[in-house]
Amino acid sequence: MTSAAFQHIASSLPLQPGIYKYYNTAGELIYVGKAKNIRKRVSSYFSKTFTSYKTHELVQRIARIEFTIVDSEQDAFLLENSLIKQFQPVFNINLKDDKSYPYIVIRNEPFPRVFLTRKKINDGSEYLGPFTSVKKVRELLNFIRQAIQLRTCSLDLSEKNITKKKFKVCLEYHLGNCKGPCEGLQLSESYNENLSMLKSMLKGNLSPVIRHYRDEMKDLASGLAFEKAEIIRKKIDFLENYQARSIVANTRELDVDVFSIVKEKEIAFINYLMVRNGTIVQTETIKAETHLEETEEEILGFSVTRLRETFNSDATEIVVPFTPDFPQTEITVTVPKGGDKKKLLELSEKNTTYFIEEIKNKERLKLSGNVDHIKILEQLQADLQLPELPFHIECFDNSNFQGSYPVSAMVCFKNGVPSKNDYRKFNVKTVEGINDFATMKEAVYRRYKRLQEEALPFPQLVIIDGGKGQLNAAMEAVTELGAAGRSTLIGLAKNEEEIFFAEDSESLKLPYNSSLKLIRKIRDEVHRFGITFHRQKRSKGTFKNELEDIPGIGKATADLLLKTFRSVKNIREKNTEELAAVVGWSKGVIVYNYFQDKSRK
Repeated sequence: MTSAAFQHIASSLPLQPGIYKYYNTAGELIYVGKAKNIRKRVSSYFSKTFTSYKTHELVQRIARIEFTIVDSEQDAFLLENSLIKQFQPVFNINLKDDKSYPYIVIRNEPFPRVFLTRKKINDGSEYLGPFTSVKKVRELLNFIRQAIQLRTCSLDLSEKNITKKKFKVCLEYHLGNCKGPCEGLQLSESYNENLSMLKSMLKGNLSPVIRHYRDEMKDLASGLAFEKAEIIRKKIDFLENYQARSIVANTRELDVDVFSIVKEKEIAFINYLMVRNGTIVQTETIKAETHLEETEEEILGFSVTRLRETFNSDATEIVVPFTPDFPQTEITVTVPKGGDKKKLLELSEKNTTYFIEEIKNKERLKLSGNVDHIKILEQLQADLQLPELPFHIECFDNSNFQGSYPVSAMVCFKNGVPSKNDYRKFNVKTVEGINDFATMKEAVYRRYKRLQEEALPFPQLVIIDGGKGQLNAAMEAVTELGAAGRSTLIGLAKNEEEIFFAEDSESLKLPYNSSLKLIRKIRDEVHRFGITFHRQKRSKGTFKNELEDIPGIGKATADLLLKTFRSVKNIREKNTEELAAVVGWSKGVIVYNYFQDKSRK
């Protein structure tokens, strides 16, 4: 639309606040804007020279203008935001935030179950969230289950079924993780109190939960139920430690939303921290593409509204680096100069900077010609819901010879390819006998203790070749080092190729055409490396077979026994006839008598 053409309709535009919409010749909505004075704002597009080519292009494409009058600037702001979200016009700010966020659902059923879901269904259930990370939600649920007794079974606990005594309590009841509503041992009123505590915890308010457990511990102690009181005391300690780790401001109640922004050319990065009761309960960073020379004030105001809506924020105060274009009068806007809120703002800015650096790392990897590798790593990040792109991956495996002489190995992949200079071998030093879990713990502990001492970066992903037992052993090692959370640890079961997270009871099964290919490649490489290391040790005679210490038994006989019975422990348990069937009567008697004499000492 030309300036001359606009002059014919200018007088028909209202002088009141509202929103205006630009359409092209095809009838497509290409831009939505807000204004205190619609006529004045729209006229500015046709009465001045724009330095931006995109703004000039927008004006040239305008074929029709529509407007909506509202009562206030605030109403115009909210309506503009709603229309942009609905129609996503090509010339408006585009928030690159197409992720599906997970929720914690409290199921609409008797004695409601609590679990993770991505689908928000209108079934009468209560949905808490959304949350920014599946990993964090899993950790949160695991934490909650250690502190609050809620059922995890899928039984139909209707009043009729409980009255008929159709169910029996399971192991969770005997472990103190459930109060047995299936047998009528817990009333719905008591169960609902637990749900109230859960909601408090999700809001970062642990004080009521700790208070509840202190009262319960006193009642149990006064009734001389000291063992049960000790269980409650451990839960209180756990909660207090969690609270100490979580509080970033101070212990006074502080409910605010914190936002920071960094703009680089036509891209803006906005970080959001949701702070409740002095605790950060949510964090997210998004990218916004700008088109029409929008100011940082405009971008931040738009993003604040969208993020608060996405995460159902009810905070009445926002903390920002400057006053944004944000006319919602019921919200207090704070630009802090010091104190706790300033520290929170600085933390938000640090998160924004980190997010930008990660994007630049991806770009550098693409420029280096490894486009296929970056795609695989992005797929791996999505499949495992990792908080960061796994540029640096390490994988551990144990190796032994027929149940004896364990060693461990670690391989390292950087940017999706082997980094052989970073491979490591571990001669087991602290483990007596064959203990796969303890061996894994030692290797992981030694590796990351060295990284700590040398101030080297931790990998984004650590793969433990083994199931839940090996994974838990590795988690113990990083926890003892105070390094929990610095890397994501997963276990890869040997047979089914299932993936385990330490905090999950159920495994993850990825399709074969997914990033499982890369995981298997890394696993196969650590197998190769570990077995090669073990063979080298054996060929050098580093391993000395205990059987060779027996007078009259040579290496060939010892190897034959191990090959047949798999381990020294099994050989020790055999009788003379079983041993003689393999190595002859005289040598069978020698081996049998050796272990009998040794057991009597």
